Amino acid sequence: MKHLEGKVAVVTGASRGIGAAIAQRLAEDGASVVVNYRGQKEAADGVVQKIRDAGGQAVSIQADVAEPEELSRLFREAEEAYGRLDILVNNAGVGEFAPIEEVTVEQIDRLFAVNVRGVLLAAREAAGRFGEEGGRIINLSSIVAATPMPTSSVYSATKAAVDNITKTLAAELGPRKVTVNAVAPGPVETDMFRDSGLIGMSDMLVEKTPLGRLGQTGDVASVVAFLASGDAGWLTGQVVQTTGGLTF
Repeated sequence: MKHLEGKVAVVTGASRGIGAAIAQRLAEDGASVVVNYRGQKEAADGVVQKIRDAGGQAVSIQADVAEPEELSRLFREAEEAYGRLDILVNNAGVGEFAPIEEVTVEQIDRLFAVNVRGVLLAAREAAGRFGEEGGRIINLSSIVAATPMPTSSVYSATKAAVDNITKTLAAELGPRKVTVNAVAPGPVETDMFRDSGLIGMSDMLVEKTPLGRLGQTGDVASVVAFLASGDAGWLTGQVVQTTGGLTF
């Protein structure tokens, strides 16, 4: 029996990159997965098809996590599809980098709406839907939350908030058998990484990484899958640095 057999997981922002890898890994481990997406329906449906082709169960549901009404609908439709909720992976995020002189109010509002408000509201929705057995909330943080780098002022602030939300909710929801942890990746080869402009730093980042390479989406998905499993039942309030040993 797969160790997530019978469980239902919602993965936000799961149409590509790390989110897609997480959705596929949780499905491989037996969970029925809700693949959330904001605008890339074709990509999300492709993730669902890959899961189904491998013998798993998945559906795609559109919702913008920055919009409270859409987020509530996401969880309602997830319950209608599978009848329960056991795991929430708050993966949806926006990564933008700019010198402080170029930071705009619109950028600040956009990043905090998705990366912070979306995490809080999704956790609120999930907490009210977990059963008596409890549940798992796994948030995606970043290495820059603890060791910020130049031009990351807004992004690192949002991820530092995620770390503190994780610890606060772990204390609050623990009595209800809900564990709350975060995964903090270093550089991972995704579209977001390539679009961020950091791709030019790849050689330097690899040189500083003890394991000698950039992260892959599967590296992060494996850690998330562990945190979602029964083996992590005594682990809560933790931010797991998933960086290959990289420190700035």
